[in-house]
Amino acid sequence: MLGALRAKPLARSFTSRAVDGFTGAVGNTPLIRLKKLSEKTGCNIIGKAEFQNPGGSVKDRAALGVVRDAEERGLLKAGGTVVEGTAGNTGIGLAHVCRSRGYKCVIFMPNTQSQEKIDLLRMLGAEVYPVPAVAYENPQNYNHQARDFAKSLPNAIWTDQFDNTANAKAHYLSTGPEIWEQTDGNVDAFICATGTGGTLAGTGKYLKEKSGGKTQIWLADPPGSVLYSYVSSGGKLTERNGSSITEGIGQGRITNNLGTFVKDLDGALSIPDADSLEMVYDLLDSEGLYLGASSALNVVAAYKLAQKLGPGKTVATILCDGAYRYQSRLFSKAWVKSKGFEDAIPLHLKKYTVLD
Repeated sequence: MLGALRAKPLARSFTSRAVDGFTGAVGNTPLIRLKKLSEKTGCNIIGKAEFQNPGGSVKDRAALGVVRDAEERGLLKAGGTVVEGTAGNTGIGLAHVCRSRGYKCVIFMPNTQSQEKIDLLRMLGAEVYPVPAVAYENPQNYNHQARDFAKSLPNAIWTDQFDNTANAKAHYLSTGPEIWEQTDGNVDAFICATGTGGTLAGTGKYLKEKSGGKTQIWLADPPGSVLYSYVSSGGKLTERNGSSITEGIGQGRITNNLGTFVKDLDGALSIPDADSLEMVYDLLDSEGLYLGASSALNVVAAYKLAQKLGPGKTVATILCDGAYRYQSRLFSKAWVKSKGFEDAIPLHLKKYTVLD
C-alpha cells in the first residue's frame, strides 16, 4: 500500500469550471502524506488539509452545513441573522458564509480565545461579543447567551453547532467520502480531536459504513476534557479538570453530534499539551507545514495510533487550520515559558520561538 501511494501521489484534482462563490470552494481539500512520521512508523500517515478551505479551517464545512440546513427547513430567510456561540473557527466560517449569502452574523465567544480570531471575525463583518468563559451548566455560558440573543430577534437562527446534527451530516456527506475516494478505500483508521463532535462523528460514520466496519475510528483528546475517560471507561463521565493550550477542542459532555457515533468508537487517546506544542514546531521543521495546536494534537494522535496498529497501515487525521490565528502565543518565548514548556521543546526546535 505504501509503495503504491508513493508511485501515485495523493494529488489534488481541480474542476474544469469555476465554482459558485465562497461556498462552492468549501471542501475537496487534499490529503498530505506526512513523510517523517510515515517513515518512522512504517505506516502511511495522512492529514486532510482543511486549512485549504476558503475560510481557512475545517469549520467551513460545518458552517455551510448548518446554514444550508436552516435554509432548506425554511428557518432562515433573506436578510436574516445567524447567531452562534463559538471558540473561533466556526464563527469565522459562518462570517464568510453569511457575507457570501447576504445574512448578518453575530458571534458570542469565550474571552479566552486568541485576539487574532476576534479581530478576524470583526474584519469579516461579524458582531462579536467576548464573554467570560464559564461551564456549560452556567446560564451565562457563551452558547446559552447566543441562543437567547437569537430568540430576541426577528428572522434569526441560533445555529447551535454543538447539538445541531446538521454539523455531523456535513462531514458525512463531504469529509468522509473525500477521504475514502482519495485513499481508494484503503484507510485503516481515522483519528481526530473533537469539540462539537461533528467532524469525528460524521467522518467516522461514513468510513465505518463504507468499509463494512473495517476502518477503526478513534478519538484524540487534550487535557481538561472528559471524552478520553468517557470512551476508555466505557461511558463514565468524570469531572472536568485542568485546561489545554489547544482552542476549540475537548468537552465536558457528550454533544448531540458526538452522540450520533460515540458508541461506535474503537478507542481514544489522551495527548499531553507538551507533545502537541512540540509537534507544531516539528511539522514546520520537517514538513514545512505551519499548523495550529489542534492540528498538531491530531498528528501526534495519528502517530501514536499508527504505532499501536503496526507497520503497513494507513491512518488519516484532520489538519484543522493554520498557525496564523495563534502565532502570538505558540511562537512566543514568554508564552512558552509561562506554560512551563521550555524544557519540553527539543533544542533543535527552540529556534521557532521567535517572538518576545
